[in-house]
Amino acid sequence: MKIIILSHPLFFGSKSMPRFANYLSEGMQKLGHSVEIVRPKPYFCKLPVKGSAKKWLGYLDQYVIFSLSLFFKTQFNKDKNLYILSDQALGIWAPIIANKAHVVHCHDFLALKSAKGLITANPVGSTGKIYQKIIYKGFSKAENFISVSKNTMLELEDLLPKKPQISTYVYNGLNSLFEIGNQITARENLTKFLNAPMANGYFLHVGGNQFYKNRIGLIKIYNYWREISTLKLPLLLIGTAPDERTKKEFANSKYKNDIIFSSGLTDDMVKQAYQGASVFVFPSLAEGFGWPIAEAMACGCPVVTTDSAPMNEVGGEAAIYIKNVNNFDNLDLYAQSASETIESFFLKGEEELNNVKQKGIENALRFNSTKTISEINDIYTKAYNLKHGQHENS
Repeated sequence: MKIIILSHPLFFGSKSMPRFANYLSEGMQKLGHSVEIVRPKPYFCKLPVKGSAKKWLGYLDQYVIFSLSLFFKTQFNKDKNLYILSDQALGIWAPIIANKAHVVHCHDFLALKSAKGLITANPVGSTGKIYQKIIYKGFSKAENFISVSKNTMLELEDLLPKKPQISTYVYNGLNSLFEIGNQITARENLTKFLNAPMANGYFLHVGGNQFYKNRIGLIKIYNYWREISTLKLPLLLIGTAPDERTKKEFANSKYKNDIIFSSGLTDDMVKQAYQGASVFVFPSLAEGFGWPIAEAMACGCPVVTTDSAPMNEVGGEAAIYIKNVNNFDNLDLYAQSASETIESFFLKGEEELNNVKQKGIENALRFNSTKTISEINDIYTKAYNLKHGQHENS
């Protein structure tokens, strides 16, 4: 097959979605397909402006210039390519390829649900609501979907106005970088790199400032845990620099001298952070998939995460679970309960701790990258054959 992958532009600085497009491209090429990644190029975005004006010029490149280009390239030829929308957030392009063989990848619907008022913790302004409505109207025209988790698939099917031709889920494949390592060496390297005392272990979190990552809740959990534990492990938060809300929570912490934020780490240093951590705490309110849960487990790190889908879908029977935040007015009660669960984990004997780690390592094997690509290829082939027939997929 000739596969055309439609991807996010690079000029907005997005990394995860272009990386996902590259992952699909490399995997499909290894299976013998001809693949081309197509994405908007900067034209208006090159103009010497800053701030919100720069963003809106980028939208012109993405949603006007590129949309027109894609329309003229696809509507006036009879190509038998398979078109892949690498993220449902690019749904504005879906009507353009809806009459072609196509598949849409769905990652999460947090922004759309927020715009619909279904997530009160993340209010959305009027322009954001219009933007999400356009995206939704777009991908609703598609017929074939692959979601990153069963939870995302069920949310998609609940959102769509009609039953799709194909709707299934395939778990993300883990990067082979994430593997078991020497815990002592990892801690020594991290101590030198961060210039912070990490040799005796530490709490770890990987993620950004998005509301659903629950960094505020994480710091509250850590504060309560320090009050009840004889251990004095620092908390390391890897990801984007803290926003104002997170900075405020940090500044008010009695243990702020032991809370460390680190941005811009290499993939290898992130891997070593997983390998050296005493526990990975991931109290997300929601996710599309929850990559860090699987990454931590693959590195032999025990995981504490939220007992809600898809976190418990990824963590399976290997994670230690805390309740989700049902009422933000009771965030302290939530944090206190979670801290007690974590302290119970630390009170386990060495044999039990090793058993938790081993179950995590085994669970992470479910997210085999080769298996993921093979399953996606089968769905791509099915979508292609539904459009072009059974004997034209080579």
